[in-house]
Amino acid sequence: MKTKTLSTPIKDEDILELSIGDIVYLSGHLITSRDDVHQRLIKQKKPLPLDLAGKAIFHAGPIMRERPEEKGKYDVISIGPTTSMRMEKYEKEFIAATGVKLIVGKGGMGEKTAAGCMRYQAVHAVFPGGCAVLAADRVEEVEGVEWLDLGMPEAIWVLRVKDFGPLLISIDAKGNNLFEKNKKRFNEKKRQIVAEINQHVDYLE
Repeated sequence: MKTKTLSTPIKDEDILELSIGDIVYLSGHLITSRDDVHQRLIKQKKPLPLDLAGKAIFHAGPIMRERPEEKGKYDVISIGPTTSMRMEKYEKEFIAATGVKLIVGKGGMGEKTAAGCMRYQAVHAVFPGGCAVLAADRVEEVEGVEWLDLGMPEAIWVLRVKDFGPLLISIDAKGNNLFEKNKKRFNEKKRQIVAEINQHVDYLE
């Protein structure tokens, strides 16, 4: 396990150096993209209003506050990660269409995302749940917002961040999946333990 700092635009060689279990901190641009953004791009075929090539996206629905003295300017109050598996249906196609390099969210993702990361040199990383205020503190500026018609949580928020993390690499560009690896290890241990317990207990039929 190693710790690495990434800055956008992220290069393929930076991604290829990472392995599952590594810790990453991000500086540069982090752009929120969750359910409705994925669906608009992939299912509805609507072009994104900004370029995500070499950038990082965050599966998150932030709470924002518009500055009373500056119309159209926002501050982040809270920005916790959304469950990434909700985007599994579209993520491989999203990576292919956008050139995004770092996907950040909560929990693991599945086979389609792992295949997309391996084919297009991208990674998925987990931000700790319950740390939404810490995440907001790492945002230096809200540079803009797109698709605000989707509502505050689903809109595309363009954030400039500094040392955003810690981010745990859960899927690397070699297709390794930390969550699936851990599930396999758990199930192997569980079978042995359950078999042992069953030798010492009985139940009424």
